[in-house]
Amino acid sequence: MGVYALVMSTAREIEEAIRSLPPSERNKLLHDIPDLFPELGGDTEWERIITDERPRPALSELLDKTEADFRRNPDGFPELSEGDFSSPS
Repeated sequence: MGVYALVMSTAREIEEAIRSLPPSERNKLLHDIPDLFPELGGDTEWERIITDERPRPALSELLDKTEADFRRNPDGFPELSEGDFSSPS
């Protein structure tokens, strides 16, 4: 058993505790996750997503269709500007 069993038990207890929280507290915790796990935010998380090699057939199909549509009618895809990425103020 050792340390591994202790960690597994602790993780399981934490999961059970989270599940037992009222919805408002679970929602608050959800918003606090990035602070609790900084390694899951920013560039590290994007790098993990980018290097994940699991197949995603639905996403691949969507991207293939979009690429085919673009090749047939590039004018049907408006150019983006820097302002398109700004959040509304």
